Amino acid sequence: MPERLSALDVSFLYLEEPTTPMHVGGVAVFQPPAAGFDYDELVSLVEQRIAFVPRYRQRIKQIPGHLAKPVWVDDAEFDVAFHVRRSALPRPGTDQQLRELVGRLMSRRLDRARPMWEMYLVEGLSDGRVAIVTKTHHAMVDGVAAVDLAQVILDDASTPPELGAQLWMPRPEPSAVGLVADAVSELIRRPTEVVDTVRLGLLDARATATKVAGTAMGLLAAARTAARPAPDSPLNAVIGEQRRFGTARTDLDSYKAVRKAHGGTVNDVVLATITGALRAWLLARGEPVAAGTVVRAMAPVTVRSDDDTPGDRVSSYLVDLPVGEASPVMRLHQVSFAMKAHKDAGQSVGADALIRVGGFSPPTVHALAARMASTLSRRLFNLVVTNVPGPQAPRFAAGAEMQEVYPVVPLAKGQAVSIGLISYNGGVFYGLNADRDVMPDVEELSQLIEESLAELVGLSA
Repeated sequence: MPERLSALDVSFLYLEEPTTPMHVGGVAVFQPPAAGFDYDELVSLVEQRIAFVPRYRQRIKQIPGHLAKPVWVDDAEFDVAFHVRRSALPRPGTDQQLRELVGRLMSRRLDRARPMWEMYLVEGLSDGRVAIVTKTHHAMVDGVAAVDLAQVILDDASTPPELGAQLWMPRPEPSAVGLVADAVSELIRRPTEVVDTVRLGLLDARATATKVAGTAMGLLAAARTAARPAPDSPLNAVIGEQRRFGTARTDLDSYKAVRKAHGGTVNDVVLATITGALRAWLLARGEPVAAGTVVRAMAPVTVRSDDDTPGDRVSSYLVDLPVGEASPVMRLHQVSFAMKAHKDAGQSVGADALIRVGGFSPPTVHALAARMASTLSRRLFNLVVTNVPGPQAPRFAAGAEMQEVYPVVPLAKGQAVSIGLISYNGGVFYGLNADRDVMPDVEELSQLIEESLAELVGLSA
Protein backbone atom coordinates (compact mmCIF):
# COMPACT_ATOMS: atom_id res chain seq x y z
CA MET A 1 0.00 0.00 0.00
CA PRO A 2 1.45 3.42 -0.90
CA GLU A 3 2.33 5.77 1.93
CA ARG A 4 -0.54 8.07 2.84
CA LEU A 5 0.04 11.76 3.49
CA SER A 6 -0.11 12.74 7.13
CA ALA A 7 -2.79 15.06 8.45
CA LEU A 8 -0.20 17.82 8.71
CA ASP A 9 0.99 17.29 5.14
CA VAL A 10 -2.57 17.41 3.83
CA SER A 11 -3.25 20.60 5.76
CA PHE A 12 -0.53 22.33 3.77
CA LEU A 13 -2.17 21.20 0.54
CA TYR A 14 -5.56 22.52 1.59
CA LEU A 15 -4.14 25.77 2.96
CA GLU A 16 -2.85 26.57 -0.51
CA GLU A 17 -4.72 29.13 -2.59
CA PRO A 18 -3.56 31.36 -5.45
CA THR A 19 -2.48 34.05 -2.98
CA THR A 20 -0.93 31.62 -0.47
CA PRO A 21 1.40 29.12 -2.16
CA MET A 22 2.60 26.66 0.48
CA HIS A 23 6.15 26.06 -0.66
CA VAL A 24 9.20 26.72 1.46
CA GLY A 25 12.41 27.74 -0.19
CA GLY A 26 15.93 28.96 0.12
CA VAL A 27 18.49 31.10 -1.64
CA ALA A 28 22.12 29.99 -1.36
CA VAL A 29 24.99 31.98 -2.86
CA PHE A 30 28.13 30.07 -3.87
CA GLN A 31 31.67 30.92 -4.92
CA PRO A 32 32.59 28.36 -7.61
CA PRO A 33 36.00 26.68 -7.58
CA ALA A 34 38.65 27.53 -10.15
CA ALA A 35 37.35 24.75 -12.37
CA GLY A 36 33.91 26.37 -12.42
CA PHE A 37 30.40 25.22 -11.60
CA ASP A 38 27.70 25.03 -14.26
CA TYR A 39 24.21 23.69 -14.89
CA ASP A 40 25.36 20.26 -16.07
CA GLU A 41 27.34 19.78 -12.86
CA LEU A 42 24.31 20.69 -10.75
CA VAL A 43 22.08 18.25 -12.65
CA SER A 44 24.70 15.53 -12.23
CA LEU A 45 24.95 16.29 -8.51
CA VAL A 46 21.18 16.08 -8.08
CA GLU A 47 21.03 12.81 -10.00
CA GLN A 48 23.65 11.33 -7.66
CA ARG A 49 22.05 12.52 -4.42
CA ILE A 50 18.32 12.25 -5.09
CA ALA A 51 18.36 8.62 -4.00
CA PHE A 52 18.81 9.89 -0.43
CA VAL A 53 15.45 11.69 -0.65
CA PRO A 54 13.15 9.30 -2.54
CA ARG A 55 10.16 11.58 -1.90
CA TYR A 56 11.60 13.92 -4.57
CA ARG A 57 10.69 11.39 -7.26
CA GLN A 58 7.14 10.97 -5.99
CA ARG A 59 3.95 12.83 -6.71
CA ILE A 60 0.61 13.04 -4.94
CA LYS A 61 -2.31 10.91 -6.08
CA GLN A 62 -5.84 11.63 -4.88
CA ILE A 63 -8.18 8.85 -3.78
CA PRO A 64 -11.32 8.48 -5.93
CA GLY A 65 -14.26 10.01 -4.13
CA HIS A 66 -11.89 11.57 -1.59
CA LEU A 67 -12.53 8.59 0.67
CA ALA A 68 -9.18 9.06 2.42
CA LYS A 69 -6.12 11.27 2.45
CA PRO A 70 -4.01 11.19 -0.75
CA VAL A 71 -1.01 8.90 -1.17
CA TRP A 72 2.55 9.25 -2.47
CA VAL A 73 3.30 7.34 -5.69
CA ASP A 74 6.46 7.10 -7.78
CA ASP A 75 6.44 9.36 -10.83
CA ALA A 76 7.10 7.00 -13.72
CA GLU A 77 7.81 9.97 -16.00
CA PHE A 78 10.18 11.73 -13.62
CA ASP A 79 12.47 14.13 -15.49
CA VAL A 80 15.21 15.75 -13.46
CA ALA A 81 15.71 18.42 -16.13
CA PHE A 82 12.14 19.65 -15.56
CA HIS A 83 12.86 20.26 -11.88
CA VAL A 84 16.45 21.57 -12.12
CA ARG A 85 16.32 24.75 -14.16
CA ARG A 86 18.69 27.42 -15.35
CA SER A 87 18.42 31.19 -15.09
CA ALA A 88 20.83 34.09 -15.41
CA LEU A 89 21.20 37.74 -14.49
CA PRO A 90 22.72 40.34 -16.82
CA ARG A 91 26.41 40.39 -15.89
CA PRO A 92 27.50 41.58 -13.45
CA GLY A 93 24.30 40.70 -11.64
CA THR A 94 23.63 42.52 -8.38
CA ASP A 95 22.21 41.15 -5.15
CA GLN A 96 19.15 43.36 -5.67
CA GLN A 97 18.53 41.75 -9.07
CA LEU A 98 18.83 38.33 -7.47
CA ARG A 99 16.23 39.29 -4.84
CA GLU A 100 13.88 40.51 -7.56
CA LEU A 101 14.25 37.20 -9.40
CA VAL A 102 13.59 35.24 -6.21
CA GLY A 103 10.39 37.22 -5.62
CA ARG A 104 9.13 36.26 -9.08
CA LEU A 105 10.08 32.60 -8.70
CA MET A 106 8.39 32.31 -5.32
CA SER A 107 5.17 33.86 -6.66
CA ARG A 108 4.35 30.80 -8.78
CA ARG A 109 2.75 27.70 -7.33
CA LEU A 110 4.26 24.29 -7.92
CA ASP A 111 2.75 21.79 -10.36
CA ARG A 112 0.80 19.20 -8.34
CA ALA A 113 0.84 16.72 -11.23
CA ARG A 114 4.61 16.27 -10.69
CA PRO A 115 6.92 15.93 -7.68
CA MET A 116 6.45 19.28 -5.99
CA TRP A 117 9.89 20.86 -6.04
CA GLU A 118 12.06 23.05 -8.26
CA MET A 119 15.69 24.11 -8.18
CA TYR A 120 17.22 26.98 -10.15
CA LEU A 121 20.86 27.65 -10.92
CA VAL A 122 21.23 31.42 -11.25
CA GLU A 123 24.35 32.49 -13.11
CA GLY A 124 25.81 35.91 -13.83
CA LEU A 125 26.19 37.24 -10.28
CA SER A 126 29.02 39.68 -9.63
CA ASP A 127 32.46 38.37 -8.62
CA GLY A 128 31.82 35.13 -10.48
CA ARG A 129 29.27 33.91 -7.94
CA VAL A 130 26.26 31.69 -8.63
CA ALA A 131 23.09 31.10 -6.63
CA ILE A 132 20.87 28.08 -6.13
CA VAL A 133 17.21 28.86 -5.47
CA THR A 134 15.01 26.04 -4.18
CA LYS A 135 11.24 25.61 -3.88
CA THR A 136 9.70 22.62 -2.11
CA HIS A 137 6.08 22.18 -1.15
CA HIS A 138 5.58 22.17 2.61
CA ALA A 139 3.74 18.82 2.29
CA MET A 140 7.03 17.20 1.26
CA VAL A 141 9.37 18.61 3.88
CA ASP A 142 8.27 19.41 7.41
CA GLY A 143 10.04 19.58 10.74
CA VAL A 144 13.58 20.57 11.70
CA ALA A 145 14.76 16.95 11.48
CA ALA A 146 13.45 16.48 7.94
CA VAL A 147 15.96 16.17 5.10
CA ASP A 148 15.46 17.84 1.76
CA LEU A 149 17.37 17.83 -1.50
CA ALA A 150 19.03 21.17 -0.79
CA GLN A 151 20.76 19.55 2.18
CA VAL A 152 21.96 16.36 0.53
CA ILE A 153 23.72 18.16 -2.33
CA LEU A 154 25.97 19.86 0.25
CA ASP A 155 29.22 18.38 1.58
CA ASP A 156 31.49 19.40 4.44
CA ALA A 157 34.57 19.24 2.21
CA SER A 158 35.43 20.93 -1.07
CA THR A 159 36.15 17.55 -2.67
CA PRO A 160 32.85 15.68 -2.97
CA PRO A 161 32.79 11.96 -2.16
CA GLU A 162 32.65 9.48 -5.01
CA LEU A 163 29.14 8.11 -5.36
CA GLY A 164 28.31 5.54 -7.93
CA ALA A 165 25.27 5.86 -10.15
CA GLN A 166 22.18 4.21 -8.69
CA LEU A 167 19.55 2.63 -10.90
CA TRP A 168 16.02 3.73 -10.04
CA MET A 169 12.96 1.85 -11.16
CA PRO A 170 9.61 3.42 -10.26
CA ARG A 171 7.14 1.20 -8.50
CA PRO A 172 3.92 0.52 -10.43
CA GLU A 173 1.23 3.05 -9.73
CA PRO A 174 -1.69 1.55 -7.76
CA SER A 175 -4.99 1.23 -9.57
CA ALA A 176 -8.04 3.27 -8.67
CA VAL A 177 -9.73 0.07 -7.48
CA GLY A 178 -6.81 -0.72 -5.19
CA LEU A 179 -6.73 2.78 -3.75
CA VAL A 180 -10.46 2.65 -3.01
CA ALA A 181 -10.12 -0.78 -1.43
CA ASP A 182 -7.32 0.43 0.83
CA ALA A 183 -9.33 3.51 1.76
CA VAL A 184 -12.41 1.45 2.61
CA SER A 185 -10.31 -0.96 4.66
CA GLU A 186 -8.84 1.95 6.59
CA LEU A 187 -12.29 3.44 7.18
CA ILE A 188 -13.57 0.13 8.52
CA ARG A 189 -10.78 0.09 11.07
CA ARG A 190 -11.99 3.56 12.15
CA PRO A 191 -15.80 3.42 12.37
CA THR A 192 -16.18 7.12 13.19
CA GLU A 193 -14.59 7.99 9.85
CA VAL A 194 -17.16 5.82 8.08
CA VAL A 195 -19.92 7.91 9.62
CA ASP A 196 -18.17 11.11 8.58
CA THR A 197 -17.75 9.86 5.04
CA VAL A 198 -21.39 8.78 4.70
CA ARG A 199 -22.53 12.14 6.02
CA LEU A 200 -20.32 13.92 3.53
CA GLY A 201 -21.59 11.76 0.70
CA LEU A 202 -25.17 12.69 1.63
CA LEU A 203 -24.16 16.37 1.68
CA ASP A 204 -25.07 16.63 5.34
CA ALA A 205 -24.24 20.34 5.68
CA ARG A 206 -25.05 20.40 9.35
CA ALA A 207 -22.50 17.71 10.17
CA THR A 208 -19.85 19.51 8.12
CA ALA A 209 -20.56 22.87 9.70
CA THR A 210 -20.46 21.37 13.19
CA LYS A 211 -17.06 19.82 12.63
CA VAL A 212 -15.57 22.98 11.13
CA ALA A 213 -16.99 25.04 13.97
CA GLY A 214 -15.44 22.65 16.50
CA THR A 215 -12.03 23.13 14.93
CA ALA A 216 -12.49 26.87 14.91
CA MET A 217 -13.26 26.78 18.63
CA GLY A 218 -10.02 24.88 19.18
CA LEU A 219 -8.13 27.56 17.30
CA LEU A 220 -9.78 30.28 19.33
CA ALA A 221 -8.83 28.43 22.49
CA ALA A 222 -5.23 28.56 21.33
CA ALA A 223 -5.56 32.34 21.22
CA ARG A 224 -6.12 32.39 24.98
CA THR A 225 -2.40 31.82 25.43
CA ALA A 226 -2.08 35.52 24.63
CA ALA A 227 -3.42 38.34 26.74
CA ARG A 228 -5.55 39.77 23.93
CA PRO A 229 -6.22 39.31 20.20
CA ALA A 230 -3.47 40.33 17.84
CA PRO A 231 -3.45 44.12 17.41
CA ASP A 232 -4.35 45.87 14.18
CA SER A 233 -1.25 46.28 12.08
CA PRO A 234 -0.20 47.23 8.54
CA LEU A 235 1.45 43.81 8.57
CA ASN A 236 -2.03 42.37 8.02
CA ALA A 237 -3.80 43.10 4.77
CA VAL A 238 -5.41 41.46 1.78
CA ILE A 239 -2.50 40.01 -0.17
CA GLY A 240 -2.08 39.12 -3.83
CA GLU A 241 -0.17 36.47 -5.77
CA GLN A 242 3.09 38.38 -6.34
CA ARG A 243 6.02 38.51 -3.93
CA ARG A 244 9.04 40.60 -3.04
CA PHE A 245 12.09 39.20 -1.28
CA GLY A 246 14.44 40.97 1.11
CA THR A 247 17.60 39.84 2.87
CA ALA A 248 19.72 40.89 5.83
CA ARG A 249 23.12 39.52 6.79
CA THR A 250 24.46 39.72 10.35
CA ASP A 251 27.15 38.08 12.52
CA LEU A 252 26.37 35.42 15.09
CA ASP A 253 29.02 36.84 17.44
CA SER A 254 27.03 40.07 17.66
CA TYR A 255 24.05 38.23 19.14
CA LYS A 256 26.30 36.39 21.56
CA ALA A 257 27.89 39.67 22.68
CA VAL A 258 24.47 41.20 23.38
CA ARG A 259 23.36 38.08 25.24
CA LYS A 260 26.52 38.13 27.34
CA ALA A 261 26.02 41.78 28.23
CA HIS A 262 22.29 41.75 28.94
CA GLY A 263 21.21 38.13 29.49
CA GLY A 264 18.55 36.09 27.79
CA THR A 265 19.13 33.74 24.88
CA VAL A 266 20.39 34.23 21.35
CA ASN A 267 16.81 33.78 20.14
CA ASP A 268 15.69 36.54 22.53
CA VAL A 269 18.27 38.84 20.97
CA VAL A 270 16.99 37.88 17.52
CA LEU A 271 13.42 38.76 18.49
CA ALA A 272 14.55 42.01 20.12
CA THR A 273 16.45 42.89 16.94
CA ILE A 274 13.35 42.29 14.84
CA THR A 275 11.31 44.31 17.35
CA GLY A 276 13.60 47.30 16.91
CA ALA A 277 13.44 46.99 13.13
CA LEU A 278 9.64 46.83 13.15
CA ARG A 279 9.48 49.88 15.42
CA ALA A 280 11.64 51.93 13.06
CA TRP A 281 9.69 50.63 10.04
CA LEU A 282 6.33 51.64 11.58
CA LEU A 283 7.65 55.09 12.47
CA ALA A 284 9.05 55.57 8.96
CA ARG A 285 5.60 54.77 7.58
CA GLY A 286 4.01 57.35 9.84
CA GLU A 287 2.08 54.70 11.79
CA PRO A 288 1.02 55.55 15.37
CA VAL A 289 3.42 53.95 17.87
CA ALA A 290 2.49 54.47 21.52
CA ALA A 291 4.25 53.20 24.63
CA GLY A 292 2.11 50.07 24.74
CA THR A 293 2.12 49.24 21.03
CA VAL A 294 3.00 45.63 20.26
CA VAL A 295 3.29 43.36 17.24
CA ARG A 296 2.40 39.74 17.86
CA ALA A 297 4.72 37.15 16.32
CA MET A 298 4.27 33.43 16.02
CA ALA A 299 7.79 32.22 16.71
CA PRO A 300 8.56 28.54 16.07
CA VAL A 301 12.03 27.85 17.49
CA THR A 302 14.09 24.68 17.49
CA VAL A 303 14.69 22.92 20.78
CA ARG A 304 18.39 22.44 21.40
CA SER A 305 19.98 19.76 23.52
CA ASP A 306 22.51 20.26 26.28
CA ASP A 307 25.44 19.83 23.89
CA ASP A 308 24.16 22.80 21.83
CA THR A 309 23.29 20.72 18.79
CA PRO A 310 19.99 21.16 16.97
CA GLY A 311 17.15 19.12 18.40
CA ASP A 312 14.43 17.38 16.46
CA ARG A 313 11.49 19.34 17.86
CA VAL A 314 10.02 22.74 17.24
CA SER A 315 8.21 24.70 19.91
CA SER A 316 5.99 27.59 18.86
CA TYR A 317 5.15 30.68 20.89
CA LEU A 318 2.85 33.64 20.46
CA VAL A 319 4.95 36.53 21.70
CA ASP A 320 4.12 40.23 21.82
CA LEU A 321 7.04 42.26 20.48
CA PRO A 322 7.18 45.61 22.36
CA VAL A 323 7.61 47.95 19.40
CA GLY A 324 6.33 50.82 21.55
CA GLU A 325 9.36 50.63 23.85
CA ALA A 326 11.99 53.20 22.88
CA SER A 327 14.95 51.61 24.71
CA PRO A 328 16.64 48.73 22.82
CA VAL A 329 17.85 47.13 26.07
CA MET A 330 14.38 47.34 27.64
CA ARG A 331 12.93 45.74 24.52
CA LEU A 332 15.34 42.85 24.97
CA HIS A 333 14.45 42.43 28.64
CA GLN A 334 10.74 42.47 27.85
CA VAL A 335 11.14 39.88 25.10
CA SER A 336 13.27 37.66 27.37
CA PHE A 337 10.70 37.91 30.16
CA ALA A 338 7.84 37.05 27.81
CA MET A 339 9.63 34.06 26.27
CA LYS A 340 10.63 32.70 29.68
CA ALA A 341 7.07 33.09 30.96
CA HIS A 342 5.69 31.19 27.95
CA LYS A 343 8.20 28.37 28.40
CA ASP A 344 7.62 28.13 32.16
CA ALA A 345 3.86 28.01 31.64
CA GLY A 346 4.09 25.49 28.80
CA GLN A 347 2.24 27.88 26.53
CA SER A 348 3.78 26.66 23.34
CA VAL A 349 0.95 24.15 22.99
CA GLY A 350 -1.58 26.69 21.76
CA ALA A 351 0.62 27.87 18.93
CA ASP A 352 1.56 24.31 17.98
CA ALA A 353 -2.15 23.57 17.61
CA LEU A 354 -2.25 26.06 14.75
CA ILE A 355 0.45 24.17 12.87
CA ARG A 356 -1.21 20.79 13.38
CA VAL A 357 -4.77 21.87 12.62
CA GLY A 358 -6.83 19.56 10.45
CA GLY A 359 -6.04 16.14 11.84
CA PHE A 360 -9.52 14.75 11.22
CA SER A 361 -11.27 13.19 8.24
CA PRO A 362 -12.89 13.22 5.76
CA PRO A 363 -10.47 15.26 3.70
CA THR A 364 -13.06 17.73 2.37
CA VAL A 365 -13.99 18.80 5.90
CA HIS A 366 -10.29 18.86 6.69
CA ALA A 367 -9.80 21.30 3.81
CA LEU A 368 -12.49 23.64 5.10
CA ALA A 369 -10.99 23.63 8.59
CA ALA A 370 -7.46 24.28 7.33
CA ARG A 371 -8.65 27.21 5.25
CA MET A 372 -10.52 28.58 8.23
CA ALA A 373 -7.27 28.32 10.21
CA SER A 374 -5.54 30.37 7.54
CA THR A 375 -8.26 33.00 7.75
CA LEU A 376 -8.12 33.13 11.53
CA SER A 377 -4.33 33.34 11.71
CA ARG A 378 -4.19 37.08 11.22
CA ARG A 379 -6.49 37.48 14.26
CA LEU A 380 -4.05 35.54 16.41
CA PHE A 381 -0.67 36.88 15.25
CA ASN A 382 0.66 39.55 12.91
CA LEU A 383 3.61 37.72 11.38
CA VAL A 384 5.68 34.55 11.55
CA VAL A 385 9.33 34.58 12.61
CA THR A 386 11.25 31.30 12.18
CA ASN A 387 14.75 30.72 13.54
CA VAL A 388 16.69 27.58 12.57
CA PRO A 389 20.28 26.81 13.61
CA GLY A 390 22.51 25.73 10.74
CA PRO A 391 26.02 24.29 10.45
CA GLN A 392 28.87 26.46 11.74
CA ALA A 393 31.41 25.22 9.21
CA PRO A 394 31.55 25.81 5.45
CA ARG A 395 29.45 23.65 3.13
CA PHE A 396 30.18 22.89 -0.53
CA ALA A 397 28.23 21.81 -3.60
CA ALA A 398 30.48 20.06 -6.13
CA GLY A 399 33.42 22.10 -4.80
CA ALA A 400 31.58 25.46 -4.80
CA GLU A 401 31.60 27.04 -1.33
CA MET A 402 28.29 28.25 0.07
CA GLN A 403 28.81 31.79 1.34
CA GLU A 404 25.27 32.89 2.20
CA VAL A 405 21.92 31.14 2.69
CA TYR A 406 18.52 32.78 3.12
CA PRO A 407 15.27 30.96 3.94
CA VAL A 408 11.93 31.70 2.28
CA VAL A 409 8.88 31.17 4.52
CA PRO A 410 5.39 31.10 2.92
CA LEU A 411 2.81 33.74 3.76
CA ALA A 412 -0.46 32.95 5.50
CA LYS A 413 -3.63 34.57 4.27
CA GLY A 414 -3.81 38.19 5.32
CA GLN A 415 -0.16 38.41 6.36
CA ALA A 416 2.07 40.73 4.39
CA VAL A 417 5.51 39.47 5.42
CA SER A 418 7.20 36.47 6.99
CA ILE A 419 10.71 36.49 8.41
CA GLY A 420 12.92 33.42 8.33
CA LEU A 421 16.50 33.23 9.53
CA ILE A 422 19.24 30.67 9.73
CA SER A 423 22.66 30.72 11.34
CA TYR A 424 25.50 29.42 9.16
CA ASN A 425 29.28 29.52 9.45
CA GLY A 426 29.33 32.44 11.87
CA GLY A 427 26.60 34.43 10.14
CA VAL A 428 22.88 34.90 10.73
CA PHE A 429 20.97 35.29 7.46
CA TYR A 430 17.44 36.73 7.25
CA GLY A 431 15.03 36.11 4.39
CA LEU A 432 11.91 38.30 4.19
CA ASN A 433 9.12 36.97 1.98
CA ALA A 434 6.58 39.74 1.37
CA ASP A 435 3.53 40.64 -0.65
CA ARG A 436 4.63 42.77 -3.58
CA ASP A 437 1.89 45.41 -3.32
CA VAL A 438 1.49 45.67 0.45
CA MET A 439 5.25 45.68 1.20
CA PRO A 440 7.01 47.84 -1.41
CA ASP A 441 9.45 48.81 1.37
CA VAL A 442 10.61 45.30 2.32
CA GLU A 443 14.19 46.31 1.42
CA GLU A 444 13.98 49.10 4.01
CA LEU A 445 12.76 46.67 6.65
CA SER A 446 15.67 44.36 5.82
CA GLN A 447 18.16 47.21 6.28
CA LEU A 448 16.52 48.17 9.57
CA ILE A 449 17.19 44.67 10.93
CA GLU A 450 20.92 45.21 10.47
CA GLU A 451 20.69 48.68 12.03
CA SER A 452 18.65 47.41 14.99
CA LEU A 453 21.27 44.79 15.80
CA ALA A 454 24.07 47.36 15.48
CA GLU A 455 22.23 49.54 17.99
CA LEU A 456 22.05 46.68 20.49
CA VAL A 457 25.71 45.86 19.99
CA GLY A 458 26.67 49.49 20.56
CA LEU A 459 24.92 49.38 23.93
CA SER A 460 26.67 46.13 24.90
CA ALA A 461 30.30 47.20 24.76
